[in-house]
Amino acid sequence: MIEIKVPELSESVSGGRLLAWRKAVGETVARDEILVDLETDKVVLEIGAPAAGVLSEIVVPEGGEVVVGQVIARLDGVLQRRTPTVTASAAPAPVLAAPPVATASAHAPAPTAFLPPSQRRHAKDPAPSPVVPAARSAPLDTPRGPRGERRVPMSRLRLRIAERLKEAQNTAAILTTFNEVNMQPVQAIRQKYKDSFQAEHGVKLGMSSFFVKAVCHALKQFPIINARIDGRDIVYQDYCDIGVAVSSERGLVVPILRAAETLSLAEIERRIADFAKRANALQLKIDELEGGTFTVSNGGVFGSLLSTPILNPPQSAVLGLHKIQDRPVAEAGQVVIRPMMYMAVSYDHRSIDGRDAVSFLVSVKEALEDPARLLLDV
Repeated sequence: MIEIKVPELSESVSGGRLLAWRKAVGETVARDEILVDLETDKVVLEIGAPAAGVLSEIVVPEGGEVVVGQVIARLDGVLQRRTPTVTASAAPAPVLAAPPVATASAHAPAPTAFLPPSQRRHAKDPAPSPVVPAARSAPLDTPRGPRGERRVPMSRLRLRIAERLKEAQNTAAILTTFNEVNMQPVQAIRQKYKDSFQAEHGVKLGMSSFFVKAVCHALKQFPIINARIDGRDIVYQDYCDIGVAVSSERGLVVPILRAAETLSLAEIERRIADFAKRANALQLKIDELEGGTFTVSNGGVFGSLLSTPILNPPQSAVLGLHKIQDRPVAEAGQVVIRPMMYMAVSYDHRSIDGRDAVSFLVSVKEALEDPARLLLDV
């Protein structure tokens, strides 16, 4: 008998909740065949069979909370040929039909012989027509159509997101400042080099790499934005581990671009594309979601025009990007149409002054409106 246990996870994850079992008791399984999915606070992990055999017992049912090392099922590791047992089921007892019972029609008069004497003289008199009240129209506020409800338990990922976001609101002094950026220079570069870039690097030249590079450029100028509060200390981090918010079927996840300041545009695009693909396939690893010094969240891909992003503790700031939209702006005394985008940076006012937050956002704006700064690092 082989015990199937919850595998070792990361230091910050001690357990999770089992999702639907893919095998039933009595079914044969192959070695490494997936038996059940384990939903943790950050990712969904697959638990496979350590050997071929027959699933003999499910100890923890679907939806059960488990911890590392806990036995969740047992497996017979030796396959044996089993002769199928034919069980003769008892024949159903014959159903005896009841004799027909004569029933009086709702409209036919009852035979007078069965009426009491006091009612016989009236039996032949026609019954008066019933008075049917006039139909009343339903009130205008009467609900129409189905009004069902469904109760679905929150996933551990959604519960963890809720916990962390509420923690940020309860702990940090969150303030948001805004600016707008003319995206025409970046769009011009992408249009000019998109074909040669993809041919050279095998990945599309998107907006994300410019945003990440602009953020790293600005963080070097304003290191307090990249710092975090630890007790009564401010911890300055001399590296840029940038969290990139990615939407998946199970909720928002934020995989980390490690040492993003050292990555090229192509490397950034390639890693973000890989994150998005594996997030939907539930294949992100726990260590890819831990840490991070700063987060970039692009709600513009869903059509958001303006928002106030919320911090991802213990980080002290987050940049929110929005929809690029053609708008009239003034340039050199003339009104022109430009692809404009609102940006918002939310920050913890306990450690970051408004001047630093505003200056940081201006630096990001200037880098995007003059992308040569990202290449020359000026």
